[in-house]
Amino acid sequence: MAKLQVAIDLLTTAEALALAAKVAPYVDIIELGTPLIKNMGSTVITAMKNAHPDKLVFADLKTADAGELEADIAFKAGADLVTVLSTAGDATIIGAVKAAKAHGKGVVVDTIGHPDREKRAREVTELGATFVELHAGLDEQWTAGYSIQVLIDEAARVGVPVSIAGGVNIENVAQVIKAGAQVAVAGAAIYGAEDPAAAAKALREAIDAA
Repeated sequence: MAKLQVAIDLLTTAEALALAAKVAPYVDIIELGTPLIKNMGSTVITAMKNAHPDKLVFADLKTADAGELEADIAFKAGADLVTVLSTAGDATIIGAVKAAKAHGKGVVVDTIGHPDREKRAREVTELGATFVELHAGLDEQWTAGYSIQVLIDEAARVGVPVSIAGGVNIENVAQVIKAGAQVAVAGAAIYGAEDPAAAAKALREAIDAA
């Protein structure tokens, strides 16, 4: 069954916990965004895991170097999954995977900014990534002419376990799942909604139906 991941791009632990409390019944993975972790440190990871021990807590570190060390910090704080950039060297990804194995956790390789997401997705899966996030970041989404269809098409072709992040919403989430994504990542579609719980519930139902 495909999973729903909420990306929390708020900036304080209190805001993140408040949002998570509303949407937890409908999501499988709670992602702590990079700005949130940079602002609050690894304590936000611990706070979220303590609040939601039954959920996968995803620390979006976007590690570019010191893979084993950074992943170890996040896993010790309570993370279940951490991200390493696909543009990082193989040694960095291998290091993070080593830390994940030591803790019985997982590494997600984030393809943000990579010129060939499909090729790199296959390479890093060989290195031990749990899954690969086909990701168009906020800056790319705000660029004229952007469409999530690019990621949907890549997911359908790539042949390795992937998530899709980059403007997932109620209009396109069924396509995301039908393209083969194991995880749909929704950020603004949930935290920007007037009623985040209702938005998460609608996404959950659309994923299950797809």
